[in-house]
Amino acid sequence: MTTADASTARPEWRNAKRVVVKIGSALLVDRVSGRLRATWLNSIADDVADLVADGREVVLVSSGAIALGRHVMGLAKGALELEQSQAAAAVGQISLASAWQDVLRTRGLTAAQVLLTLGDTEERRRYLNARRTMDTLLAHRVIPVVNENDTVATTEIRYGDNDRLSARVASMMSADCLVLLSDIDGLYTAPPAADPNARRLDVVTAVTPEIEAMAGDAGSELSKGGMVTKVAAARIAMGSGCHMVITSGKVLHPLMAISAGAPCTWFLAPSDPVTARKRWIAGNLEPRGTVEIDAGAEKALASGKSLLPAGVRRVDGDFDRGDAVIIRNPAGREIGRGLIAYGSIDATRILGKKSSEIAEILGHSGRAELIHRDDMALAPV
Repeated sequence: MTTADASTARPEWRNAKRVVVKIGSALLVDRVSGRLRATWLNSIADDVADLVADGREVVLVSSGAIALGRHVMGLAKGALELEQSQAAAAVGQISLASAWQDVLRTRGLTAAQVLLTLGDTEERRRYLNARRTMDTLLAHRVIPVVNENDTVATTEIRYGDNDRLSARVASMMSADCLVLLSDIDGLYTAPPAADPNARRLDVVTAVTPEIEAMAGDAGSELSKGGMVTKVAAARIAMGSGCHMVITSGKVLHPLMAISAGAPCTWFLAPSDPVTARKRWIAGNLEPRGTVEIDAGAEKALASGKSLLPAGVRRVDGDFDRGDAVIIRNPAGREIGRGLIAYGSIDATRILGKKSSEIAEILGHSGRAELIHRDDMALAPV
């Protein structure tokens, strides 16, 4: 930590290597003027730079496009029609992306705009594309700035709030920690403004009906999400092995405040992201095909390596890139499952071949691995 004593931070925060931070419109955009809150924006940019300097990877999920765009367009206060929201998003997204680019650039960081729709985290092929794009950005120390693509999203195909979007992104990216910056410093047993006996919960280990009952649903004109959406986000994050924290974003340097032990509510996941992802692959996806590998490949997988085309003897089934497939050893025994990087036609063409030959065989470059080790769950030996 560069601005706070690391010993005051919880281990879930201190040890998090990949962090997703959700920033709502009400924190980023001034309610009266409709303009960005420059001082606050610069303070959180300082926080992000400190985290990156500390060896962390940071993904920002930033609202604000519609709030900024409606001000520029002079749209009246109150609820917007779908077409107005889409138009406001189209106008405001330019300003939002530019603002993040400017504040991060002055701190030696590069920003990348990533606009997602619901299908990008729900459909496996698009999920894998989005994940690999952001993995590549993070590998090059670029900060992805994610928002829902409100310009094209419709009521039927949208997340509806960035709490749930951020949880889906955290799950997709196998993040260690999701931070929801809120106008309140955590989950209370009752709305604190209405109940003087309400107390903040420091730790939640499971999203039970009792926890859900504690959540109110008081959004604002600029922020659709209330505590209900935050608890829903916690369920998604915890299920993917990602810890989540709700803390106040109304202070300057809110991320460094977490390092200093600021008041908050932690939702603790029962397992780490890698374990949760492999469990999902192993048990929650319907396999679409089978790949049979040779003895050398079986030994390589057992040592923690990815499956290369050279180690595959046979491919069966009709599957697309990103589908789950069964992995069988030379004796025909299932030894694991994984998400395959090529459709069945291309996989058949490159089986038994060296990865360096893929581009020549298919006419385009592709992944060196048929199934990456991060997309694979092996059965216990």
